Amino acid sequence: MLHELLLALLGFTGDLIVDEREQLKTLGLAFNSDSPLSDECTFKLAPDISFIEPSERDLIERLIKLGFYYRELDRFAKKSRNLSWIRSVTSVHPLERADELSRLSREKKPSVYRRAIANGIGEILSVYRSAVLQIEQKLLAETTPILATVTQGLNKFFVLFPPLYEVILEIERDDIRGGQLLNVLNKRCHCGVPELRTCLQRLLWHGHQVMYNQLAAWMVYGILQDPHGEFFIKRQEDGDLDHRSSQEEISDKLARTSVHETSLTDWHSGFHISLDMLPDYIPMRLGESILFAGKAIRVLRNPSPAFQFQKDKNFQQTMRGSQRIRGFMHSDFPERETELDADLTGGELLPQSEADKIEAMLKDLKESSEFHKRSFECTVDSVRAIAASHLWQLVVVRADLNGHLKALKDYFLLEKGDFFQCFLEESRQLMRLPPRQSTGESDLMVPFQLAATKTIAEEDKYFSRVSLRMPSFGVTVRSSQADLARSKVSLAGKANLTSDTSVDGWDAIALEYSVDWPMQLFFTQEVLSKYLKVFQYLIRLKRTQMELEKSWASVMHQDHIESAQHRKDGTNGSTSQQRRQGIRPMWRVREHMAFLIRNLQFYIQVDVIESQWKVLQTHIHDSQDFTELVGFHQEYLSALISQSFLDIGSVSRILDSIMKLCLQFCWNIENQESNPNTSELENIAEEFNKKSNSLYTILRSSKLAGSQRAPFLRRFLLRLNFNSFYEATARGVLNVVRQRPALPL
Repeated sequence: MLHELLLALLGFTGDLIVDEREQLKTLGLAFNSDSPLSDECTFKLAPDISFIEPSERDLIERLIKLGFYYRELDRFAKKSRNLSWIRSVTSVHPLERADELSRLSREKKPSVYRRAIANGIGEILSVYRSAVLQIEQKLLAETTPILATVTQGLNKFFVLFPPLYEVILEIERDDIRGGQLLNVLNKRCHCGVPELRTCLQRLLWHGHQVMYNQLAAWMVYGILQDPHGEFFIKRQEDGDLDHRSSQEEISDKLARTSVHETSLTDWHSGFHISLDMLPDYIPMRLGESILFAGKAIRVLRNPSPAFQFQKDKNFQQTMRGSQRIRGFMHSDFPERETELDADLTGGELLPQSEADKIEAMLKDLKESSEFHKRSFECTVDSVRAIAASHLWQLVVVRADLNGHLKALKDYFLLEKGDFFQCFLEESRQLMRLPPRQSTGESDLMVPFQLAATKTIAEEDKYFSRVSLRMPSFGVTVRSSQADLARSKVSLAGKANLTSDTSVDGWDAIALEYSVDWPMQLFFTQEVLSKYLKVFQYLIRLKRTQMELEKSWASVMHQDHIESAQHRKDGTNGSTSQQRRQGIRPMWRVREHMAFLIRNLQFYIQVDVIESQWKVLQTHIHDSQDFTELVGFHQEYLSALISQSFLDIGSVSRILDSIMKLCLQFCWNIENQESNPNTSELENIAEEFNKKSNSLYTILRSSKLAGSQRAPFLRRFLLRLNFNSFYEATARGVLNVVRQRPALPL
């Protein structure tokens, strides 16, 4: 009886101890390793046994539960470690083997983490088998074997097996895999039984071995080693791929995609964090650091072929660009940067010594018997810092980030004022007519290239990256230019960045900037669209300011010609004198317009752009982290848009209306020099006064006074209202608006 009990403790039933599942065979249902786990113990003493005392029966029934738990744990371990389905595809044709392997993988739902846990369970079961073997040896050595010997030898397993069985039952029932499996084990490790806690920590250690291997592949080599979708870093397109598509179709698609396009796609949208698989004890911040480190390693290990070809050729120019950064900031970079620059000449964006250092840190974590959250956080932060530093070196030093930023400032923020002044003068007559949809862009290219020839020096290597564009649009052509100014333009594509109220079709003028690898990591389409938004606003402002100046010069020139003609003819020119006297109030309006536009232009170019540029340069000098630079640049762009009032709908609409009124005023003056339409000019002047006073009232409101715009905004308001003219005018307008008819007494 004792020998049959020992066999039952190892999962083998017989006549004395039976398995209730054996009755399934009589019903035609076979029991195998793929059958689901049972919620209750199915090992029972045979009901026809009568020679066992009730106390012994209770003890035996308690013992045979260990045999049931052992069999179920062993069955789970064998099932999780069974890889026979992989060998079954060896007979398949090689061209179809990948598809067949993928199909079987989906059907069998293998799990690397379950295999690791199964290995840990196998270790525990081997200890249990050794204990049963020792009990058998003791029973054979005793002259009178007793049941207490069995109980005494297996006493500790009564504490271990039931909780372990609950764990595998939960895993099987809920199909728990990957990071979710680590969550289950980590929660159950918090118990008050030392033996059970040690056992569960060992299982968790086995699960962490898989996670550390995946982390090493991702953070050392930039490879996502996750065949069964259990890692918390996932490819973005995994959920969108049709599993029915063949491996050949995927290979063809990848072959058509260039290396640098794949690299950029992977960086911006190729990978994401799966919250379902991210263990609860790993914060989201650490998950994002792991995601960034792996993507950075991928970029550093897979440079663009064009960049690899030119890196040695351009290194000396790049070093000069680095020196320009140092000279601009009037200080030197730390010495460690210079040493790293010298190391980069060897052609390695990520030196092997750094990769070995990362691998050694992860190996130390892997060899630890317990998971220490603090050590894990320090290691991840260190790896992220290494990756960010080398990515900083790649983008800032080798790819000359500051040169690209300066080029964007020159052309998108109108730093090269002489170039744009020349361009607007050369294209002034062209822009007085409606743009033609078919040839609008080519028409502008002539004055654009002419302005470049006159003002852009040959050493400006970044001008070749700038191109002029006129997106498609639809314009309602009117008879006069004043009507043209009132036409509404419907823009598409990049022209959507302009405001709803357009001056005319030429508001769609856009610049494009061509960036190569690896600068696409920094200058995304979203970033370039913000630059374009500011450019279109500034070019309209500069065009308005130029038209105000040209209108004055044109009318004065015509007036001098008429005066000279009257002196030559010997007439007194009384008609001209009367005309000048009648239009003199309009010149005061023009001066008010020019005053507002000039101060707004000075505010944006000096108080906003230049001040924010100095802040950005300071950050570039002080930072050694790529992600910090991205954040600083985003703050720079946000400050430009915010302090230029482009994010305040009411202010931007008023400014658009003011620029529109200024252009209408100029065109009316120039088109009707001999016989000006005074009533129409008065309407424009009245509307301008209302808009300018509304603008001043909004800008000095308490809401804007407490925002980040306040310091520079106060300077702008001080320049506008230096003699209290705007304040008095705005108060007068408000009083007129609020006037009410008097009630009769």
